[in-house]
Amino acid sequence: MTSPSARRVLTGITTSGTPHLGNYVGAIRPAVRASRQPGVQSFYFLADYHALIKCDDPARVQRSTLEIAASWLAAGLDPEHVTFYRQSDIPEIPELTWLLTCVTGKGLLNRAHAYKAMLDKNAAAGADPDSDVTAGLFMYPVLMAADILMFKAHQVPVGRDQIQHIEMARDIAASFNHLYGEHLVPPEALIDDHVALLPGLDGRKMSKSYDNVIALFGPREQLRRQIMSIVTDSRAPGEPKDTEGSALYQIYRAFADDAEAADFARAFADGIGWGDAKQRLFERIDAEMGPMRERYQHLMAHPGEVETLLRRGADKARALATPLMRELRQAVGLRALDAQVVAVRGGDQAKVGLPSFKQYREPDGRFYFKLTGVGGQVLLQSRGFESPRDAGQAVKRLQTEGGAALAALADRLEPVADTVSPDLADALQALQIAQQG
Repeated sequence: MTSPSARRVLTGITTSGTPHLGNYVGAIRPAVRASRQPGVQSFYFLADYHALIKCDDPARVQRSTLEIAASWLAAGLDPEHVTFYRQSDIPEIPELTWLLTCVTGKGLLNRAHAYKAMLDKNAAAGADPDSDVTAGLFMYPVLMAADILMFKAHQVPVGRDQIQHIEMARDIAASFNHLYGEHLVPPEALIDDHVALLPGLDGRKMSKSYDNVIALFGPREQLRRQIMSIVTDSRAPGEPKDTEGSALYQIYRAFADDAEAADFARAFADGIGWGDAKQRLFERIDAEMGPMRERYQHLMAHPGEVETLLRRGADKARALATPLMRELRQAVGLRALDAQVVAVRGGDQAKVGLPSFKQYREPDGRFYFKLTGVGGQVLLQSRGFESPRDAGQAVKRLQTEGGAALAALADRLEPVADTVSPDLADALQALQIAQQG
């Protein structure tokens, strides 16, 4: 069990394509390694809502979701130690997206890189500025903000070209918190300048757009065939070769340790033939990917196993998302009409009929407290405490931490109907907001 105070790190990958070796080196491998760090609570999700913005082939989205999930799992992601889920299994995410949409200025979205790129493309083609611009593309940063803010992620690993999305999520969180109180955690971008960016078969960045990728978990012979097709210069065996600017060496370096890389560099200087160099690269990559390939192929042949793991992950994710959405619905005014009211606007509070704690001593000499709602119903009842100070500290914790304190105090509370009922959650949230004021 991870401590609630652990640093939360969230990563997502859009399910619109098949992962390649560049995705593995640049995103999957470092994320799996990071998930094993102590004191970190990791969230990994399959961004299938995002996929709909760029892919209108339903079969492709479904297939990609399986391929990407299987890739993460084959690479060593442990669903027991992280929260691994499919975005569309969390209905609270689109609900939060709407709440955030209502506090996000259009001017902020006008500055999004993807939207501006489409405007520039249309201008260059002499087309209407909004040609091929869907509302999904325009609202993409808000959905991304909801992904991050839903789980109160402290850090989001991104490349430098993605920093803007994290900055926009911070701006959106600030707008919401300004209106409704401090509910959302502004995230930070986690930049790792040491993550390798692989060149493709032609020396350019490895990308499906350039059709120059090396398949991640394709058949072994396909891996060998693709590596043998990497573009090299015309220097013959025996002629010294440069490692700088060599796609072959850069890919090898992404898999080798320092000693292996130094040995390969010496082979370049000694004039290794390109065919022999490519064979060494193939053997080095296959040594790492072979065991993973077997696991990947098993998962692809048994999609039900992947589905089961994702549904379990969704249950873990929703255990956090559902209480937060209940809190946010309360904050913005989407409440039962007979519930207590705590209106927050610009730091001012109007309190009407707040629930209340009552502390008392029983004939057994022990000290108790109970929480009653506006209508007098008992929402929470304590067990006996040895001193009034201990009982008072428990009450204070419930007032300041709200529902988050329930688990910590579970052994000091008597079950009263449903101890996580919406009425109890709303009452604690109302008291917490009042306490903050």
